[in-house]
Amino acid sequence: MRRHSAYLAWGVVLLLALVFVCAGSGLDFTYVIPKRLGRLAAMLMGGLCIAWSSIAFQTLTGNRILTPAIMGYEAVYLLLQALLVLFLGSASLVLLGSNGNFLLSLLVLCGYSWGLHRWLFHSGKSNLYFLLLLGLVLSMVIGTFTQFVQLKVSPGEFSILLGFAQASLHRAQPQQLLLAALLVSAVGLVGRKSLATLDVLSLGRDQAISLGVDYHRSVRLYLALIALLVAVSTSLVGPTAFMGVFVANISYALAGTLRHRATLPLASAVAVGIFILGQLLVEHVFNYKTTVGILVNLVCGGYFLMLMVRTRGAP
Repeated sequence: MRRHSAYLAWGVVLLLALVFVCAGSGLDFTYVIPKRLGRLAAMLMGGLCIAWSSIAFQTLTGNRILTPAIMGYEAVYLLLQALLVLFLGSASLVLLGSNGNFLLSLLVLCGYSWGLHRWLFHSGKSNLYFLLLLGLVLSMVIGTFTQFVQLKVSPGEFSILLGFAQASLHRAQPQQLLLAALLVSAVGLVGRKSLATLDVLSLGRDQAISLGVDYHRSVRLYLALIALLVAVSTSLVGPTAFMGVFVANISYALAGTLRHRATLPLASAVAVGIFILGQLLVEHVFNYKTTVGILVNLVCGGYFLMLMVRTRGAP
């Protein structure tokens, strides 16, 4: 049964996608369905990025309660949006446009990651745990500075910042989705060729080196791929802090194995399914009185707390 869990999960996702696209649409192929297909594409890109980056990051760190958010990517994204609104005001939405904001966010997040890796890995040694500690500290410092910037903007501009602070599937444009698809496909091609290496890295540093893996080079490669995926997902749908923990641990439980050939497709289906189910609830149950980001953070954050309590109580 577990061997076919990924196929079953993707079958459920396909069914949810059909319900999302067709329910209440009146089969309007001129406006309603194309708009929903665009949101569905954003869910697919965001789900793939979150699933792959979270599982790969947990493999490198050997910890099931960590996500790439600890590196400060989402904090940098929110700081960028706050600075744009502070210096350009609400006109930043017009001057940059959605595509310009997406490209700028993508470049800034990739530049932030490159700077961290360049500084810490210049000697050829992978200071992975120091990198995690530095990322955690930078997240707190950048978050505090972002709050300071938010106090300087007007109430109307602050409402704009609140929109960027929540995951949203309505901001993605066709050009952004095309670029995201190209980047995700490139990462997928590189990552698929080295899934066996990722399986070996899950055994730990010493075991990986003893089995002939170039540990330092592999860690740098996967951290770069993770940074690119997080940059795409954050720029496309916004921050999703706890979703990676939920998706990764659910996929481990359903797959019954830690082999990435099984967990990655399953985690991707779970992530996309969460987005679709959340959007269905927003549209047909809560009547747009809440957002997908709030529902995702509520469910995944609650699961994270439960996981922390269970882990702490374990012998």
